[in-house]
Amino acid sequence: MKIKGKDQFLEQIAALPQAIRDEVAQALETSAEETTDLMRRFAPKRTGRLAVSIGYGFGDAPAGSLNTTAANARAAKAESGLSVTMYAGSSEAYWARWNEFGTVKMAANPFFYPGFRFGKKRAKDRLSRAIRNGARKAFGK
Repeated sequence: MKIKGKDQFLEQIAALPQAIRDEVAQALETSAEETTDLMRRFAPKRTGRLAVSIGYGFGDAPAGSLNTTAANARAAKAESGLSVTMYAGSSEAYWARWNEFGTVKMAANPFFYPGFRFGKKRAKDRLSRAIRNGARKAFGK
């Protein structure tokens, strides 16, 4: 039995994972940039070093920083390269965790997780669109 268009369909199916991966990587970068921007706006502006230390990357966060690695642990194990880690603090701004959660002598001044939660819905919506657009590109529509 001969199926008309079978070869073209199989080519489109083969192109699907890479097309989706490309779209998702771009959406992740855009969402991470937008979310870290929110975190910088929420960060205390006393010296400005804390806001400068906020960033993101597709690898591990700097040692000692407040980061989203634990939140992304399952995703990082499932698909390497498609997990963004956002972080705040470094050797220059080691007090990020103190500001976020507070200490015995200082009240909490959260900036990291409120920004993370605020950007989460937009990131989910953007990822859904990226998957849909990747499928459309693979199938040529």
